[in-house]
Amino acid sequence: MKPKSKKKKKDGKTLNWMQEIAKKYQTAITGSFIVKDGEDYFNRLFFVFPDQSFKTYNKRHTFTLAGEDKVYKKGTKRLLVHYKGWKICPLICYDLRFPVWARNTNDYDVLLFVANWPERRISAWDALLKARAIENMCYAVGVNRVGKDENGIVYTGHSSVYDVLGERLFFSEKEEVAVVTLEKNHIINFRKKLGFLNDRDSFVIED
Repeated sequence: MKPKSKKKKKDGKTLNWMQEIAKKYQTAITGSFIVKDGEDYFNRLFFVFPDQSFKTYNKRHTFTLAGEDKVYKKGTKRLLVHYKGWKICPLICYDLRFPVWARNTNDYDVLLFVANWPERRISAWDALLKARAIENMCYAVGVNRVGKDENGIVYTGHSSVYDVLGERLFFSEKEEVAVVTLEKNHIINFRKKLGFLNDRDSFVIED
């Protein structure tokens, strides 16, 4: 909650590091960090491609319980990333609690959440991540931190991947590198067979 002490810029070291990793391993990499843009601070996610180009998403829901709304400006637009034949919608932490914002209105394949979600509310993380996968007929991928922060708050991971039916394909409570294979036919077949997205409500989000 003290972004002025971090002095992150749009072209700062973190983004440069991400671009180097993406180029070195010829893969995409994503995550969010503090960015100052003009006079405003954002919790901004960067999705970096192998050619070092990138797209950004500003966290929509600022965490009022911790006073984030008083420090950071909220985003106004979702991001849809096209990568290797997949349509990915990346969101940040507290966004997980708001199903309208995550609603699958444009047939994305994967919801991807990066988060600092504490142990004390980890059951909500588990339940909501699973629910987002089921209601949107997509893969829901949640990557959550571990360890203890400077305020003594404990984080226990529970990084997970859920499929269209809410089955958990991966779970971790530790810092690690993991490989999880997603099957596009899984989405296509069950959307065609069950057709739940055909019955979704139409709506427009207004600020």
